[in-house]
Amino acid sequence: MGRELCVGAVVPCTGRLSLLGDPLSFVLALLAPAVPHVVNGGRRYPLRLASRDSRSDPGTARRAVRELVEQEGAQVVLTLGGTQVLPAVADACEELGVPCVSTTFPWQAYVYGRGADPSRPFTWTYHFAWGLDDIAGVFAEMWQLCAPRPAPVGCLWNDQLPGRLLRHPGRGFLPRAGGRGHRLVDPGSYPEPATTFAPHIGSFLRAGTEIVTTAATERDLALFHREAAEHGLRPRLITSSRWLTYPCTASDLSGAGIATLVYWSPRHPYRSSLDGTTPALLAETYEQRTGNQWLQPLGLAYALVEVAVHALSTAGDPADRRSVAEAIGRTRLETIAGPLDWTGGPTPNVAPIPLVGGQWQPGGRHPAELAIVTNTRLPQLRTDADLTFAR
Repeated sequence: MGRELCVGAVVPCTGRLSLLGDPLSFVLALLAPAVPHVVNGGRRYPLRLASRDSRSDPGTARRAVRELVEQEGAQVVLTLGGTQVLPAVADACEELGVPCVSTTFPWQAYVYGRGADPSRPFTWTYHFAWGLDDIAGVFAEMWQLCAPRPAPVGCLWNDQLPGRLLRHPGRGFLPRAGGRGHRLVDPGSYPEPATTFAPHIGSFLRAGTEIVTTAATERDLALFHREAAEHGLRPRLITSSRWLTYPCTASDLSGAGIATLVYWSPRHPYRSSLDGTTPALLAETYEQRTGNQWLQPLGLAYALVEVAVHALSTAGDPADRRSVAEAIGRTRLETIAGPLDWTGGPTPNVAPIPLVGGQWQPGGRHPAELAIVTNTRLPQLRTDADLTFAR
């Protein structure tokens, strides 16, 4: 029997990101008794899962990493989501020399937002997610369904990292989004949280905009939708990433014709490398035990633990953090979130996952359910509804 190993996780259990953290908390509790050890080279090592609450705050997240390393002896740290919190966790791991695996954050934001580039890769930190170019590709496909001929698309982008990256001329979204001939109308950034969208609405009206794309919070998008109606702007389609990948609770957005990106669902054709669990079974288990509707980060949270266990099982020395980091860097693994491969890019330390198009539509088990409306990038996942538009 080898020495005890520890997988640490920084989870936003409280604060504004708690909705995102709930799936990871659930997965850790679910898998702790199911994965009591790892086997490496024929030797069995006891395994413990430990977590700390980031409180949705980057400073607290950094302290959480230090506690996991110094108090719990974590060989690897896991985390997901949060424009400021995820980079804080990854940077703290880089500084402390502990491997980190993260997800639910566009890879360009992860790489360029932290000051790296392909010629200067990170040493300790690894990520799996989609790219801004993938978001643009899915959104442009839905714009074309709404307006077969090129049409103006209004851009509702904030003044923070998401907005800066979305409008960057060479970092993914902007060049890909314009590739099908749609003209992007960008009136400029807005502060988050927003107080009014009147200037943006005026620009969209003058441009004849019937499609809007955004990465706004649910609160800000609801404000935009109310003010747009007051000014006579009625977009037929709004494509929204970020917060609208989760079930929408804002009654103001009912009938708004909102479409979003889908990176995981109960219908995805994958299985866990740990125990063969399917997305459908995981989602059903989550709903039965929590009483809450399944969330997209659920599958990626499960995959985080899969990657950590695989790295500890294949590292030259699972107790040595550098050896574990090297194992993550050569990982190619079939997971409940799909195949993850850190050996092929799109840039060092990043494994890509595909996106498809989704839309919140009236449901059966839930008031609104996420329908798959485009599947070009994952044709083995069937669509189950047509994209609908606001009238």
